[in-house]
This record gives sequence, C-alpha cells and structure tokens, in this order.
Amino acid sequence: MPLNAMLERGLSELGSTAGCGQRERLLQFLELLRRWNRVYSLTAIEDPREGVRLHLLDSLSIASFLYGERVLDVGTGPGLPGIPLAIMQPDRRFVLLDCNAKKIRFVRQAVIELGLVNVVPVQARVESFTDPAGFDCVLARAYASLAEIWADASRLLKTGGSVLALKGRRPETELGDLPAGVAVGIHRLRVPGVDAERHLAELRPTGQDS
Repeated sequence: MPLNAMLERGLSELGSTAGCGQRERLLQFLELLRRWNRVYSLTAIEDPREGVRLHLLDSLSIASFLYGERVLDVGTGPGLPGIPLAIMQPDRRFVLLDCNAKKIRFVRQAVIELGLVNVVPVQARVESFTDPAGFDCVLARAYASLAEIWADASRLLKTGGSVLALKGRRPETELGDLPAGVAVGIHRLRVPGVDAERHLAELRPTGQDS
C-alpha cells in the first residue's frame, strides 16, 4: 500500500480529518527525518511504513486530548509528537523542547522546510526551562517516571492545565509514587497498525498541598 493511502487510512481510523496539504506535510516530515537520520541517527526506525505507524499515527493518537492555545512538548527528540500535532492543529502554538543539539537542529530545519509558523524549537533542559506565559498542555513521551515528569513539568502549567504523559503499558506501579494533590486519568490509546500497548496519563493539580 502506498504511504499516502496508508496514512489516510490510519487517520480515518483515528477519526481525524486531514486536508491534502496536511497529509503532504506529514509525509514530507517523514522523508526529511529519513534523510537526516542517515547522518545524525535521530531515530532507530528506518522503514517508511513503520515511520507512518510509529512516528505519525502514534503521535496523532493523542490529538483529541489537547486543548487550549499553548502546548509544550518536553523531550521532543526529532519533533515527536510535536511536529505531527502542529501540522494537524495549526491554531495551537507549540514549543518543542529538547537538550540535544543535533535533534533541535533537525527540528529547526523541519520547521523551516514545512513552513510551520506555530512551532518554536528550544534547546534546553526542562529543569532549567522557564516560560512566564505557561502552557495549557505539557506533553512528555515517557522520558521518565510519572513522578519525575510531574516534578519537571507541573510548574510550567497555566491554571487549569494538564501534563499528558505517553506510556506503553498502563503505568500502575508509577501511580503510587505521585505526590498528593495530583488527579490522574489513564486513557488507553489505539494506534492503527500497532499491536503494542499505548496509554496516556493525564495529570492535573487538584489544589491540595503536595
């Protein structure tokens, strides 16, 4: 099956509607990542078909959970899930954060080539990153435990904001390590063509002392 048809079918299974230009940008991003990966080793995934499933569709499986205007993608790596989400949700503003220079260099080039005016790449560690405006959503793609992600990211939330942490298996053992004052919702994700488990942990402050 051609990549475009594979992507279109996957988007349909996710209940997502994409214009022709958005699908072209998603595949352009995948091709750009493939070319840069030859030199910079940005990802272990080399097969374009696997890239559609594990980069594009996996990223977009959380699209319906985003809200508000400003989104921070912590540990974005080569722009995942931030760039696919920014392509599909042009009305939101995305800050893509990573401490790895070569990965942020790639993200900057991808933003230029894809014409993404709603994306700002930043090279910094999350522990030292500040933003006075705050974020409605902070995305974290399983770079640490839930407690560590919450400790790093919760201070960056606007009032009413949430941390969205992507995990594989349901993170039962990590839930007990969260501090008091954190409300947790666990959502099972279905990624077209991917049999492995995917879950999203939605963390919100309850207003209690932690």
